Amino acid sequence: MLQSKAYVKKTKQGKVVKVVREHYLRDDIYCGVPFCKVCDVTNARLSSTASTILVVDTNVVLHQIDLLENPAIDDVVVLSVVLEEVKNKNLSVYNRIRALCENRLRRFFVFSNENHKDTYVKVQAGESPNDRNDRAIRVAAQWYQNHLGSAVRVLLITNDRENKKKAINSGISAETVESYVKLLGQPALLDLIVQPQSEDVIMEDAEDMRPAKRKIIYPEHKPMSEITSGLHRGIYHQGKLRVNRYNPFEAYVGSESIGDEIIVYGRTNMNRAFDGDIVAVELLPHDQWQQEKSLAMANDDDEEEDDVHLAPSSADDAPRVTNLSQVSDGDKNSLPTRPSGRVVGIIKRNWHSYCGSLDPMPMPAGEGGIAHALFVSKDRRIPKIRIQTRQLGNLLDKRIIVAVVLIENDIDSRPFSSQVLACLPPLPWSVSAEDMANPIRQDLRHLRVFSVDPPGCKDIDDALHCMLLPSGNFEVGVHIADVTNFVHPGTPLDDEASQRGTSVYLVERRIDMLPKPLTEDICSLRSDVERLAFSVIWEMTPEAEIISTRYTKSIIKSCAALSYVEAQARMDDSRLVDPLTTDLRNMNALAKIMRHRRIDRGALTLASAEVKFQIDTETHDPLDIGMYQIREANQMIEEFMLAANISVAKKILDHFPPTSLLRRHPSPTKEMLEPLIQTAAAVGLSLDVSSSKALADSLDRAVGEDPYFNKLIRILATRCMTQAVYFCSGDLSPPEFFHYGLAAPVYTHFTSPIRRYADVIVHRLLAASLGICRLPDIFQERPRLTSIADNLNYRHKNAQMASRASVELHTLIYFRNRPTDTEARILKIRSNGFIVFVPKYGIEGPVYLMPRGGKGGGEWIIDEQQQKIKKVNGEASYGVLQSVRIHMEVVEPQPNRPKLELTLI
Repeated sequence: MLQSKAYVKKTKQGKVVKVVREHYLRDDIYCGVPFCKVCDVTNARLSSTASTILVVDTNVVLHQIDLLENPAIDDVVVLSVVLEEVKNKNLSVYNRIRALCENRLRRFFVFSNENHKDTYVKVQAGESPNDRNDRAIRVAAQWYQNHLGSAVRVLLITNDRENKKKAINSGISAETVESYVKLLGQPALLDLIVQPQSEDVIMEDAEDMRPAKRKIIYPEHKPMSEITSGLHRGIYHQGKLRVNRYNPFEAYVGSESIGDEIIVYGRTNMNRAFDGDIVAVELLPHDQWQQEKSLAMANDDDEEEDDVHLAPSSADDAPRVTNLSQVSDGDKNSLPTRPSGRVVGIIKRNWHSYCGSLDPMPMPAGEGGIAHALFVSKDRRIPKIRIQTRQLGNLLDKRIIVAVVLIENDIDSRPFSSQVLACLPPLPWSVSAEDMANPIRQDLRHLRVFSVDPPGCKDIDDALHCMLLPSGNFEVGVHIADVTNFVHPGTPLDDEASQRGTSVYLVERRIDMLPKPLTEDICSLRSDVERLAFSVIWEMTPEAEIISTRYTKSIIKSCAALSYVEAQARMDDSRLVDPLTTDLRNMNALAKIMRHRRIDRGALTLASAEVKFQIDTETHDPLDIGMYQIREANQMIEEFMLAANISVAKKILDHFPPTSLLRRHPSPTKEMLEPLIQTAAAVGLSLDVSSSKALADSLDRAVGEDPYFNKLIRILATRCMTQAVYFCSGDLSPPEFFHYGLAAPVYTHFTSPIRRYADVIVHRLLAASLGICRLPDIFQERPRLTSIADNLNYRHKNAQMASRASVELHTLIYFRNRPTDTEARILKIRSNGFIVFVPKYGIEGPVYLMPRGGKGGGEWIIDEQQQKIKKVNGEASYGVLQSVRIHMEVVEPQPNRPKLELTLI
């Protein structure tokens, strides 16, 4: 059926033209209900056992999206008229509701009511667009009920008083959001409901409530149109807000437009922005710019007073315990000032789940038992937040310790769905005759293949072999689990892995990207079993020069799964001369040459404070803690994995220049390296940072009598680096592909497809470059590949943060009943103390020299050039990299917020 409408309009040039709009209506649009006897049910999305089907109006979607995303809400019809309205009003909510409708695990169905001949409605005389859309929603709800009859109840969900009244008068069942949720009998869902503010909206049991006047604490955010114009004119500056981990009242916004970081002091100037938000910043007048060092480390007691969740009245309310009155005017002027600013708008929120505890507020409970409380995040960079809840009694003094790390870092730890598990081959699995006969797969079972991994590793991605050739050269192979033989594009298994992005390694737990049957059995390259692999094989001279490279799908049978300790012990034991040990020694000799050559090119040898726990198998509590020890065996495996990744990167880029997934490490800016240069200068070192090669050479020369000194300098250098990221090759120019840390023109990840989805993509690219299979459709759409790269970067960063948080949590548990005295090194000077690193335990934290407000602690001044903090009376002085004795003890200054307190002895 064709509906047409003709009208005339005047153009900008003054001409009058006739416009004809045609609207096609159909009678074959199906309802999405699987038990419908009229419609095609092939692609039905709703439940076959549903007793109630919900039809939601526009405002319910706009304001209650958090509730709709809860798995308790299902069998929902989303009308096309609603989708269009939501898209016009809030693109973020639109994307979320579209994701729900496209999620195979949720029962949300989009019904094209605007194109169905029985549900399309015309605008009536004098009717507003909003009223017409509300009527269209009621008509669609009525059609569903008539269409399905008594088999199911169709319920319109609306908080609009007039819409509900008209629906009921027309014989349509209708409920408010709150009344429907109460019918579900799940009180916890009530806390997800956003209370409406309009007088035209129904508030259950609160007809006489009037909103109380509230004190305006924060300035209004600028409208996006004004922000866009201001950015274009250079009035505002865009960047990511990073809150200081040691002082939540101090934040930084990296701005490309001014080529420097803008410092944001105090909650008011942060203006409701959270760590990680993309914000628009306005620079303060120059006379309000402050010295970066003028802020102290904030202690747990350094909070705003009763209205902490609101903000200080000005930026100057941020806690400051330094007394700079002892510094001469000349010294003050010598302290470099940095641009200071305030947030005027939030361009993109970094929302994710936060973990913490609740503190009750002294306010009377409202209607329905609604109580007020302050949410206190475990992460002090997140300000206290005022919330309303009906479950305060159940939530006080509780924190779900097990889930803290996962929730806070947006880690999906849910069990794999039945749809995902259905994609796996049945167990027990073994290499089949078809695999053996496959011409694309080479039989390499005759090779002496082995793996070297951390102790207890079950998800073994990689194995190697090293064979002496008659020519005197070596054949060296890196064999990687052939995950893509089991994970096929577009399947629920592939979709799940794509979303998870990476496996997450916690102290006592692993959150898998792929189901355990794949990670620990089918794909894992365990010893003495035949497995499918994707192999990179080189011919190398004894000087580790690559003569040739070939790539092949293969079948291998590992002869040994060694730990790093076992491999090292074999190489070190001169009595052992067996073939496997000889292979290890030959590989190690090649790896040393390769490593030396890579460092000569400018690759950096950095250091990090990796911590290792010994865990009690019954209680899962840590029994011991110490720094992770790196051996030659570790470096040997690392070298060949790097070589394989570089070889594969070159191969896929040659074949697919616009759509290869690569990994780059941008060069750090001069500003990023400034803290390292300053610290080195304070201890008499001059670092050349003009290139990665120059920095590497400078770090090699940074040695002293203290054997730990060089590692400290390398740890500080690591802190100054940018983050390595995945990217689509078509999005950047070749010079931007460079990996600074590895001094490699091109690099990717190929060697861990069990643990990283990036490697799965690269395996598909490599297979297509060899003609083994066709390139999946996704590689024809560069924006989709870019989107996947962005998600991989997000998931990789979150996995790192979760791992660190897991270490911090277990460190607290370990020291809970173990007060300890130990040696520490000063990493950074602050105005009321310093930040130290504890080599023995790999722990970093603040040491305060003064109590809050500086009372009773004496006066301290900072020597910026020498990186020292000293008492005015000269009794004590401390400098960067200096060794100090500290006492470590777990304290709990506030309920449910234990912390490891470091104090100077």
